[in-house]
Amino acid sequence: MATTTTLTETTALRGFRCRACGQLQPADDRYVCALCYGPIEPEYELDSFDAEGLRARIAAGPPSLWRYAPLLPVAEPASHYAVGWTPLLEAPRLGAAIGIERLLLKDDTRNPSLSFKDRPVALALARALELGLDTLACASTGNLAGAVAAAAARNGLRAFVFVPATTDEGKVAGAAAYGANVVRVNGSYDEVNRLCARLADEERWGFVNFTLRPYYAEGSKTLLFECAEQLGWRLPDHVVVPVGSGALLTRTATAAAQLRGTGLVDEGRGAIHAAQPAGCAPVSDAVLDGYRAVRPTRHPETVARSLAIGAPADGDGSVAVIRATGGSAAAVSDDDIVDACALLAQTEGVLAEPAGGVVVAAARALARRGVFASGESVVLYITGNAYKGGVVAPPLAAVIDPDADAFRDAYQEVLG
Repeated sequence: MATTTTLTETTALRGFRCRACGQLQPADDRYVCALCYGPIEPEYELDSFDAEGLRARIAAGPPSLWRYAPLLPVAEPASHYAVGWTPLLEAPRLGAAIGIERLLLKDDTRNPSLSFKDRPVALALARALELGLDTLACASTGNLAGAVAAAAARNGLRAFVFVPATTDEGKVAGAAAYGANVVRVNGSYDEVNRLCARLADEERWGFVNFTLRPYYAEGSKTLLFECAEQLGWRLPDHVVVPVGSGALLTRTATAAAQLRGTGLVDEGRGAIHAAQPAGCAPVSDAVLDGYRAVRPTRHPETVARSLAIGAPADGDGSVAVIRATGGSAAAVSDDDIVDACALLAQTEGVLAEPAGGVVVAAARALARRGVFASGESVVLYITGNAYKGGVVAPPLAAVIDPDADAFRDAYQEVLG
């Protein structure tokens, strides 16, 4: 914890605040509280901004997450490619199908490695380069592995990605293609996580979700920054967030607080809802059971493997955020996930991995419970592209002979 960097003029970063003991500490290379070993996160001088001036700075910035540099803890590295500034799509056909009047999709499947994980990795990478590290590493259920491997390749760094041995081949094929060392571990994600925690203490590597976590986690808040700007500097009334570790959900709340604290927004309800698969729903179960403490899911079992994190690091924090914002949660079956993936693709032309199906199915469940009022804006975070090997689709039709009658016989129900 000896390295200290000089803050650039582009940021209003004050330091790191411990979530456990509340102590404000220097923004150096620590990744846990120096006093109690609790989790730390960046804190900014929010009242130092003039809202109109800040909006102008953002509008003049690059078409990437770095347009929000004043509210990020590290400067943009010149060597990396653009990440973020993905579209916020109106989704009227999907909305009609699931009973939501004003539905929007934050389509983060369009990032460089096809998932939202490029956002937090961009910040972790920037910090790793500042510290002169030569290796990026992570524990992953798939998407993070690809994002870390791609960022390392782009910047000439070595990469090690650790995944459960059951991870889909398609999920890690990209990481291997980028030249990363893909380490398959017999065990759950939580066991992989514990292995990486030990290695993080022993190796001077940039473990993005350990030693670089205070920077890494900040990338996730840029989804809501973009949504607010794309809505004309207004918070969505509702955001439905897929929950694995819980970091994306808690940082969505962080983003809302910072948008309000700087005066960038003063409208929009900002309720945050959790979406989880029924086979691994520790956060959703806790919310629906009276906002109780999270109980780990010991044996996650779901088609949405990217969300199969049984002991989410930000689980209790997610429950607190949901309660504070007036949000709710849903846990959906694998059948509902498969159906929702197909519905999303067929109504809006967005091909999402199973986590996207979880979000759509959860939004449908919330709508049926009357959570969304007429006219309220509902944003769904679609965080990963199915082209990475996570396509969930109905079985393909039988092979037919090259004959018109054979075609008509096979597709009689479709032709009518």
